[in-house]
Formats: sequence, structure tokens, C-alpha cells
Amino acid sequence: MSSVFSNLKGDKVIWATAGLLALFSFLPVYSSSSNIAYLYGDGSTFNYLVVHFFHLLLGFCLLYAIHRIPYHYFKGLSILMLPIVVVLLIYTIAQGTTIDGSYASRWIQIPVVGVTFQSSTLAAVVLLIYVARYLTRIADKEVTFKETILPLWMPVFVVLALILPANFSTTAIIFTMVIVLVFLGGYPLRYIGIVMGAGLIALTFFILVAKAFPGLMPNRVDTWTSRIENFSNGEDTEADYQIEKAKIAIARGGVAGAGIGKSVQRNFLPQSSSDFIYAIIVEEMGLIGGFGVMLAYLMLLFRIVIVATKADTIFGKLVVMGVGLPIVFQALVNMAVAVELFPVTGQTLPLISSGGTSIWMTCLALGIVLSVSAKREEIKESEAREHEEENPLDILSEAI
Repeated sequence: MSSVFSNLKGDKVIWATAGLLALFSFLPVYSSSSNIAYLYGDGSTFNYLVVHFFHLLLGFCLLYAIHRIPYHYFKGLSILMLPIVVVLLIYTIAQGTTIDGSYASRWIQIPVVGVTFQSSTLAAVVLLIYVARYLTRIADKEVTFKETILPLWMPVFVVLALILPANFSTTAIIFTMVIVLVFLGGYPLRYIGIVMGAGLIALTFFILVAKAFPGLMPNRVDTWTSRIENFSNGEDTEADYQIEKAKIAIARGGVAGAGIGKSVQRNFLPQSSSDFIYAIIVEEMGLIGGFGVMLAYLMLLFRIVIVATKADTIFGKLVVMGVGLPIVFQALVNMAVAVELFPVTGQTLPLISSGGTSIWMTCLALGIVLSVSAKREEIKESEAREHEEENPLDILSEAI
């Protein structure tokens, strides 16, 4: 076991936080899967626990493998992977899947193994690495907005346009993270304003087209607008069913919680093991458990910022912020939805919610962060060895 831990490179606090979140996840997933087990299975939640275990196992194997790869390789990989994710997104959207009459083409099925995969999450990681790479190339250079349209913004808007019809919340999160990343990368503010304005115009045009031709994406825009309207008007309707049950769960939890495995609202929340798992955590473990989970993600954010500031290259700094910040941002959005600070978005709680794609892409992103951190550790160790080799007499004199 000690040999295994000795091979773990990079920030140990990130390793520990990710491991603790993964171990903790078994409790709420096992508890909240009961309604799904009774509706679609034989009533046993053990199978869902086993599936969650294998999702985490594969995710941490991926994390370990990625963190051993020198992070500068991801520059080239992002260029190779970008066309692949565009093809995957086109294939995903071409399926035209509908759920309860609404357009919801988000998943593709991997042949042979029969596992479903949400292509937009992989696209988000690849796109942010690509943006970090481009910002590194233009660092300390004077660029015009026209020069950046094709190499920077064209890939961004192509990817977002392919994700938007099926998943507005993911599109909004990716666009927000890209804006944050280019801001941190020193991209001129006036150009960022132009891009944000262009994004707003593009979204408006998309909504108008969807309204004019409702057969292209059945009820999708209506779903977005109804969620926003229900959130803003403050009135409880049938569309607020999930939020209402989530608030009941949180209120029932109080300070100490109803007890692990004693949730009642898990039987009424349709997404109790994924989108609204935070409400189940608070119901069973109270505000103590809810704040504990929040602090874990804030600790992750703190360590991600530390790794970014200590990175040895500009690309290292930007890629850590690019792939690391969305993890914490998504977690905060998930928790905000549960307490009705945000409209319903469909975002999972990273490393805790059930669902293979979310876990795997979170582990992929953390692996890249740890790869940057591991490189910094190698440089420090190398500098320490060189100092000892170059100054043996100084060391001896100090000892005397």
C-alpha cells in the first residue's frame, strides 16, 4: 500500500479531497437510489452501488494515468481531440433523442460495452485546454480581435452551437468558463465585451429560430423559458415539483439531519441520486453535512488556485484554472439549484452524484491539475539535488 501512495504525485490535499468525496458519495448514492430501484428494478439498491463503485474505480484509474503524463503533452492532444469531439457532438445531436416530448439528445452509447456517454462533458475539457494553449501562444503579444476569430473563437462557438440545442446549462457554464479563462489569460477586455455581445446575439437568434420552427427541437426552448419564469415569479406550480421536494428535504434535515438512510424525499425526487443529491445529503446529514460538502469543494478550489500560482509555465497556470474551476463552479451551481438560488439546470455534483460521464471527466480534469502540480514537485526536487551537488563544502562548513 505504501508503494501505491508513493507513486501518487502532485498536490496531496487534492488527492485526499477527491478521495474523501468519492468515499463519502457511497452513502447518499446508496440511500437515494431506492426510488429508482423500486421504479425500474427489483427494489435492491445494491446493484446501483456496485455500478457507482465501478464508475469511481475507472475514474480514479483515469486520474492516476493522466497525472503521470507530462502536462505539456496536452497542448498537442487538444488540437488532435478538438475535431474528434466536434464529430462526437454532431453524432450526438443527429440522434434526435426525445424524452417526454422534449428534445434531449445528450448521450451516445459506446458500442460493445453498452455504456452511455455524455459527449458535451468531454468537449468542455478539450475546449478549455485548447483555449489555454492558444492564450499561451499569444501571451505578451499585441493581437487584434480579427486575428483571434478563426483560431480562438471559431472553435469555441462551433462547440457551443453543437451543445446548445440539447443542453443550455452546460453551454452557459462552458461559455462562462471560457470568458473567465481568457480574462485570466490577459485577453483584452474590449474584445471580451465583443464576444459576450456576439454570444448574446447568437443565443437570441437561436431562440427565434427554435420558436419559428418548433419541429426542429420539440419543446426545448419552452423548457428553458418555463424554468426561468417559474424561478423568477416565486409561485409554486407543477413545473416546480423537484425544487419543492428538494426544499422540503432540506427543511426536514435541520441542523443534524434525519439520519443516514432515513430520507423521505428520495422517494419523490426523480433525480435524487444525481441532480438533487445535495438535497438528500442535507435531509439525512443536516446543515453539518451540507456545509461539510461545501467546504470540501472550497478546499479543492483553494488548492487548484495554489497549484496554478506555482505552475512553472503560463500554459500550466491557464490549463489548471481552465479545467479546475469548472469542477467547483458546477458543484456550486448544483447546490444553488437545490436551495433555489438558481433555476433547475441538470448539473450533477462532481464525484458524488451517480453517473459515469460526470465522474470520469471530473477525474480527467483533476488528473491534468495534478500533472501540473507533479511537474512543480519534480523541479523543486531537481533544484534541491543540484544545490547539494554544487555546494558540498558550504554544507560541510555549515555543519562544522
